[in-house]
Amino acid sequence: MQNVKTKLPIFTMYCVNVRTSLLIVLVLLFTNNINSLFAQNAVQTIVIDAGHGGKDPGCHGKYSKEKHVCLSMALKLGELIKKKYPSVKVIFTRDTDVFVELAERANIANKAKADLFICIHANAASPAAYGTETYVLGLHRSEAQQKVASRENSIIALEEDGGAQYQNFDLSPDAIIAKRLQLSVFLDHAITFAQFLQAEFKKLGRRDRGVKQAGFMVLYRTTMPSVLIETGFLTNPNEEGFIGKDAGQNKMAKAMLTAFDNYKASIEGTDIPQVSKEKLTPKENSETVIETIKTTKEPEPSFLEKVNEDEKNKGLIFRVQILSLNTKIGADSYRLKGESNTFEYQQGGLYKYCSKGFKDNIQDAISYKVEMREKGFKGAFVVAFLHGERISIEKARKLVKN
Repeated sequence: MQNVKTKLPIFTMYCVNVRTSLLIVLVLLFTNNINSLFAQNAVQTIVIDAGHGGKDPGCHGKYSKEKHVCLSMALKLGELIKKKYPSVKVIFTRDTDVFVELAERANIANKAKADLFICIHANAASPAAYGTETYVLGLHRSEAQQKVASRENSIIALEEDGGAQYQNFDLSPDAIIAKRLQLSVFLDHAITFAQFLQAEFKKLGRRDRGVKQAGFMVLYRTTMPSVLIETGFLTNPNEEGFIGKDAGQNKMAKAMLTAFDNYKASIEGTDIPQVSKEKLTPKENSETVIETIKTTKEPEPSFLEKVNEDEKNKGLIFRVQILSLNTKIGADSYRLKGESNTFEYQQGGLYKYCSKGFKDNIQDAISYKVEMREKGFKGAFVVAFLHGERISIEKARKLVKN
């Protein structure tokens, strides 16, 4: 994430104006058809994108370069997925230290018709900054998020045409809102995967900086659920000692694999295959790295958002999520296709709508998911709630077994 001087789109925060409102209305008219066209029923092909590379080193710590850290984690994650899921096709945007243009990274994923795009990066800021954060496409909501996006986008200055191909590229708030609406099912799935990632990173003792949104060019150009992971701050000595070394990279790759397990299971409604620990252990050096991150007292951002009050005391409930929208709709909306007893909750700045609930019974929810897809909700998938909070399908399955 070098600071390279180049002409980039300037991101500003302002209220949605009349032009944006009209744009939203127009896009909403076509959203159902587009979501049906691009509906995701399985995760069969994934593209793993190691950030930077070649003449673009990215950010750096005292001894680590971002391009090497990203590539190492990307290759480790790909190896783990191939071993656990032989039928899943894993594609790398780069598997050596080469420079790949931003547009080409997205093109690789689009041409492969990937079901998931995972972009791996490392962060840079003051030495005191630490933690992991995962981004989806959206409007930045803080100056810090804007800076992260600007750093990642700035590599276009190193491309052969000096970034000329992006001269008329529109990353205005209007364009991003339209894109989010157009691919709302994909965005919803991206947020789900991002939440799984942050949950696993937190289990490693990493500070959870949350699921965020910003205008990354590489995410804008992809046509599938896409996330950009900032795995930690190389500018923090403790974090560099973790993600900059083999042992820490292995732990991060395993955490990403577990998040992928949960995501794949939630999309497909299937069980997570059990594989021996030996098979899933990447080769690593004998050196052991212990993370000693400072525990400065800061509020932990929560990515599990509260749902309706009347749901909180119902225990474990499985539902089928059928819609994800930027605007709230009524129970009689045509978009619900006559589905009664729908349930609404908010997450990631979106209004999400689910079917009736199935208490402690995931198989009934899976069967109902098939019905919902036949009814026209092509992106429908099973979700779980415990006492009013959305939880992972993996956790829900364990609760049912117990």
